[in-house]
Amino acid sequence: MTMQATQATMRGLYFEEFEVGAEYRHALTRTITEMDNVMFTSLTMNLQPLHLDEEFAKESVHGARVLNSLFTVALIGAFHVPELTMGTTLGNLGYEKIEFPHPVFHGDTLRAETTVLDKRESRSRDDSGIVWFEHRGYNQDDVLICRCHRIGLMAKKPTDPEQSKEGVR
Repeated sequence: MTMQATQATMRGLYFEEFEVGAEYRHALTRTITEMDNVMFTSLTMNLQPLHLDEEFAKESVHGARVLNSLFTVALIGAFHVPELTMGTTLGNLGYEKIEFPHPVFHGDTLRAETTVLDKRESRSRDDSGIVWFEHRGYNQDDVLICRCHRIGLMAKKPTDPEQSKEGVR
């Protein structure tokens, strides 16, 4: 089946493969559009005029509409997936220290970097371990726009060689 072959070529890192202190600059980038902001804000029923009302936002400290910060953290927290965690994350255990030091505007192009902060064996599961990540987002001018710490439950390498080729299901 083609889908299984695709999944096998996109496997993320297993728990054992993460090294504390390792840093990654992710290949994905994304230019933010007005549609992104309006759609996310509407779907989440966040009626904050800073996101939706240009006239209101012109009078704000930012002078224009800003991207919904929850969309920002979701995007920055996803740029790492193809390179680091595709198919090997068993779940997110939490987010900590979420910061937005600079606003994001329509037309900004974002990128992300990740650092592995720490890791340990799971105390309740033999098949996984816990990894602490710091994800950082930057705009096109390399200004830090978001920083968050994420705790992920990561699969260990399977003992079955066939399962290892296919990734975690």
